[in-house]
Amino acid sequence: MAETFFDEWIAQRYETLWPELFDPAVVDPAVDFLAELAGTGPALEFGVGTGRLAVPLTRRGVPVHGIELSRAMVDQLRSHPGGGDVGVTVGDLATARVDATFRVVYLVRNTITNLTSQDEQVAAFGNAARHLEPSGCFVVENYIPGIRQLPPGETVRVFTATPTHLGFEEYDLTAQLAYSRHYWVLDERLRTFSSPHRYVWPAELDLMARLAGLRLVGRWSDWHRTPFTGESRAHVSVWQKSPHDRPDDSRAPLE
Repeated sequence: MAETFFDEWIAQRYETLWPELFDPAVVDPAVDFLAELAGTGPALEFGVGTGRLAVPLTRRGVPVHGIELSRAMVDQLRSHPGGGDVGVTVGDLATARVDATFRVVYLVRNTITNLTSQDEQVAAFGNAARHLEPSGCFVVENYIPGIRQLPPGETVRVFTATPTHLGFEEYDLTAQLAYSRHYWVLDERLRTFSSPHRYVWPAELDLMARLAGLRLVGRWSDWHRTPFTGESRAHVSVWQKSPHDRPDDSRAPLE
């Protein structure tokens, strides 16, 4: 059963807890990339959250709909200027349906790992394919698991350490899970947050895409299209639906 760890406390402080995600240097390249791929749209975001990308993308003329499991995150989206312009379906990104098809379906900031089983991740690719127009594209931004950075015998990797935020991953190598642990000092109080993630390699994602009838058409290290190499810490991958595949008769393109 789908579960969200993004409760009201997290949702209300999302920008405070992860301010780097809202830096224009982070947001603008992603919006540029998606807007170029979508053209005039429409686009569907899996895990739309507070609208960090969806709102500026709609301002660029791309109609955006989102699927989001956390009602608290949707409430925050609605509270932002322009948030009402983004349609939202509350549900699990692996199974929720929208009565429309889209030129682009996208999933950012490692959200695929919030699905903690391979079956759920495979289902997400299938769900993306069902919502794509012929020749439409599925875009995933995800990190490369930092396992090779671990010293022999260790299972914990620190990914951020500042005076107010300590974040680290604890790997369960047999289950292919990473537990993300966060400790913040806010208003002179210690706050903690933990969530499980199924880390996944690009090659496994490619196989999931093939099972969904999608083919890889591009992979880069970031939204600037920096070449992807063996040293890349993250990737932006694009898979495309065949131009000969037709959407279900029950869904028409979203205007």
